[in-house]
Amino acid sequence: MRFQQIKGEYDATFSLGHLCLASMQLQKFKLRPFSGVLDWVGSPNLGNINQLISHDFQDFLNFQHLQPVKYLSPTDLYVWDSYYDIGFNHDFKTDLNSLQQLGGYDLVKEKYDRRIARFNNKLKTSKRILFIRTEGNIEEIEALQQILAQKCSGDFELLVVNHKPVQTMSEQFWNIPNVTVAEMPNDEIWDGNDAHWAELFDGVSLG
Repeated sequence: MRFQQIKGEYDATFSLGHLCLASMQLQKFKLRPFSGVLDWVGSPNLGNINQLISHDFQDFLNFQHLQPVKYLSPTDLYVWDSYYDIGFNHDFKTDLNSLQQLGGYDLVKEKYDRRIARFNNKLKTSKRILFIRTEGNIEEIEALQQILAQKCSGDFELLVVNHKPVQTMSEQFWNIPNVTVAEMPNDEIWDGNDAHWAELFDGVSLG
């Protein structure tokens, strides 16, 4: 069986970005019992995410670093965290926030503080955790693996899914401890690869 290393039971699962895709797939396959910090944000720069986790989310959502950018819809304002290059698409609602004023900042900050506290608690108390990151090169993933090895009290597996101009999914062997790497087609990442995600999650469960 391919992707054998990630099979088995976990106490928690977390998306580590770069889009909402990993959290959506975890939710689709009933492997997402609670929200993570990076579930619904855009986090393209994995080097910054490594720093974010390494520094225990210090300066995350610092008001001084937030820039209202544009209206995504009548209900959603896009806000950018310039320090970590993280985009918030779904959190700043237009009933409380505008391009001139983030009136709902305190509510958003409180929500993410709860998610950070839960993330840190799970790292300390879980026997086994599955992390998923879409898009990352070998140097970034090596650094992330080392950070997670320091932060996790128990075992963990890191699943990396990179989207490439390929016809089907394949397993890549980077020889990094606790890391499994999959390449998937990049032509339709949101729904076109559901069968591939089903293969990845076959044999994965929550305890």
